[in-house]
Amino acid sequence: MTSAETAGVGGEPAKAAPLLDVRDLHVEFKIRDNVTKAVNGVSYSVNAGETLAVLGESGSGKSVTAQAIMGILDSPPGRISGGEIYFQGQEILSMPESERRKLRGAKMAMIFQDALSSLNPVLSVGFQLGEMFRAHLGLSRKDAKAKAIEMMDRVRIPAAKQRVGDYPHEFSGGMRQRIMIAMALALEPDLIIADEPTTALDVTVQAQVMDLLSELQREHNMGLILITHDLGVVADVADKIAVMYAGRIVETAPVHEIYKRPAHPYTEGLLASIPRLDQKGQELYAIKGLPPNLQNIPPGCAFNPRCAHARDVCRTDIPALSQVTELDGTELVGRGSACHFWKETIHG
Repeated sequence: MTSAETAGVGGEPAKAAPLLDVRDLHVEFKIRDNVTKAVNGVSYSVNAGETLAVLGESGSGKSVTAQAIMGILDSPPGRISGGEIYFQGQEILSMPESERRKLRGAKMAMIFQDALSSLNPVLSVGFQLGEMFRAHLGLSRKDAKAKAIEMMDRVRIPAAKQRVGDYPHEFSGGMRQRIMIAMALALEPDLIIADEPTTALDVTVQAQVMDLLSELQREHNMGLILITHDLGVVADVADKIAVMYAGRIVETAPVHEIYKRPAHPYTEGLLASIPRLDQKGQELYAIKGLPPNLQNIPPGCAFNPRCAHARDVCRTDIPALSQVTELDGTELVGRGSACHFWKETIHG
């Protein structure tokens, strides 16, 4: 039994605690008299070596949840109004800021979606990479530069030694994203949060970036949270999926199960929106309507104004994220749906 395990029922070892455990997280933004409820009771967990993909349209709360985990919310106007976040068994929301700062970079790191705006345009990429080693490990400029070159080599940037003094605008989009990955991995953290890491990259470069991220994750047994709206990106890399809508998780499932049998009408709509080779010449499907205004979320299920299956109860009662089962009542491991009528969706 490892130190991370405790005795379970009947003497069996209990499962190791998750690397990250988010419990009933609430985040809101208050500007004058308006309150935007961006995250409304999100709970999910990630184990070491596991990849969780968080899916949903823009404005669903994916990135805000990640910022709350990292402790980088713009506050004010943003604030965490409820919930707990445990990292390696320790509750981090109650930590002093000085302690949380030590976690960022060293234990948990984030890859942002727009590498060009995330990198300082007036500092060389080598200087920015080296800053991680100077700030956290106290290395000299010379040693930090050597480590920066090593990291650039590691993420397969050609001629790293010659390019360490180049500026962000001198690199292509794919190479800038590799630099962001190098910065996130510099101190070998236990958890990486990748927020739309392949946005604005062409399909070939997307595949290269995702392959690189997966390879580095396996090398270090890191937990990975992959935030995206692209179901195609996650199919080959994720272990499990959480689908978000209007600040809530509406479905959870192992990655391949969600493609075969979605258990929420919103997930069903997202899957139907993916272009398919056998539908050449046909009009692409689109979910009707618009995501809700988070300052005025509709009563009941937030998806009900866009849902073709909505009934009276959907307009009054908020559905809990409940266990999904087979018709005979057998529980489907890792499957949950926040739909009053999930049985009709998953079982037809």
